[in-house]
Amino acid sequence: MGLLTFSINVTLDGCVDHQEGIADDETHAFFTRLMDEGGAMLWGRVTYEMMESYWPAVARGDESAPPAMREWALKLEDKPKYVVSSTRKDFPWTNSHHIVGDLRTAVQKLKDATPSGVLLGSGKLATELDRLDLIDEYKFLVHPRIAGHGPTLYQSGLPSTRRLELVSAMPLRCGAVAMHYRRALTPAQA
Repeated sequence: MGLLTFSINVTLDGCVDHQEGIADDETHAFFTRLMDEGGAMLWGRVTYEMMESYWPAVARGDESAPPAMREWALKLEDKPKYVVSSTRKDFPWTNSHHIVGDLRTAVQKLKDATPSGVLLGSGKLATELDRLDLIDEYKFLVHPRIAGHGPTLYQSGLPSTRRLELVSAMPLRCGAVAMHYRRALTPAQA
C-alpha cells in the first residue's frame, strides 16, 4: 500500500491561494521531485480545472515557460491524475480518472493500488481526507509571505488536532522552507 501525501504551497499565515507562492525554478523543481516520487496525483475538481487550464498547453509548447516549468508540465502530462468531483464526470486531460463512489473506499483502493504513493494537492479535498484519517504524510512548501487572506489550510476545520512528527526541513534559496511531516503514532499504534 502506498502513502497518501498532502503537499501544497502555504504562506506563513496559512494561505493556500496558488497566486501567493513563489513560482521559480527551484520551487517547480521541488514539486517535480515530489511528483516523480509518487505514482499518481489526486485532486478535487477545482484544482483539476485550474491545472487543466494551463499545464497541457505548456506541455504541448503552446505556452512559453522556463525549463523547470516545462519539465513539470511534461511529467504531469504522463502522470495518472485522479479527480474527486460530484458535479463533473468528464475529465479529458491525458491519464485523468474520475473517483466515484464512497470517498473513503475509493481513496483507500487508490492507495492500495499505488505502491509508490499518491500525491494530494487540493486543500478542500485534504480536509475531507484528513477527516477520514487517510492522509499519511504532509509535505508543505512554506513561503516567506503573509497573505492576510484566504483560503487557508483546513479552513473548515478538523474534528481533532493532528499530531505530526517532523521528518525533515529544507530551506530553499528563495526563502521558502520544504517541511516534511508524518502522522505521529498514537500510543495504541506504537
